[in-house]
Amino acid sequence: MDIINQPLFQFFVELILFLVLTAIGTFIYKKIINSDNKYLNPEEFLPQDEIHTLKQVLYLIMMALCFANLLYSFIFVSTDYFYLTLFDIALSLAIAITIDKSTLKNKVLYILLVPFGSLSYIFFGYTLVGLIDLIHIPIFLYFVKYYYDRFNYYTKSHGLSITIILLFSIVLFSFFLTQLTEGKDALDSLVMVSNAFTSNGYAVLGNSIPGKINSLFLVWGGYIISGVATSTLTAAILIKHFNRRVEKLERIIEDGGEE
Repeated sequence: MDIINQPLFQFFVELILFLVLTAIGTFIYKKIINSDNKYLNPEEFLPQDEIHTLKQVLYLIMMALCFANLLYSFIFVSTDYFYLTLFDIALSLAIAITIDKSTLKNKVLYILLVPFGSLSYIFFGYTLVGLIDLIHIPIFLYFVKYYYDRFNYYTKSHGLSITIILLFSIVLFSFFLTQLTEGKDALDSLVMVSNAFTSNGYAVLGNSIPGKINSLFLVWGGYIISGVATSTLTAAILIKHFNRRVEKLERIIEDGGEE
């Protein structure tokens, strides 16, 4: 009997692999978060307001990725199933690495996050269809709500505006609409929407997957840096203006004191 083809053996291998990848990812994540290196500190590069906005966007992005994973699992039939399974594995790992696993509830969620179906497809050439896969899919419904709650808590605790959620909703809606109306896959749609949103056109830049990802990095990186430049220039103008007012006030006080 070939042990490799036994579901129980495959289940065990996939579980151990996910545990090992999570442990490695958690170690690297904590090293980066707790590092004193100024190059890993966003406050060295970005204004505080920009950092708050990016954290808001991060929660919304995670929420959207969980929703997209659900949508692709139920609705979309793609010839690029390999990349969808990689997306499922990467997203599951990202959540598993960043959530607090000290409580019993989160430990259970962590086990349910293991993408057995996707791992089976990658390593054994087919997808396990069973109760464990059916549990893995709706667990992302929980994390859609989880990240939305985190967004709300962060926004309220820092007294921030929720305008960003309207902007994000427009981009997300356009992302799915482009796939349906233009007949594009997820990556091409994301590139097209990103280019249109940042006024760089409405086309797919790049012929390969690394090229398209690089295009996304350049588009959104440039968009963030341009926002930083604008806010920095505005702050510099305001500071210069108020410094002049303070100097003028100090001269008036000094002249009055001499009299």
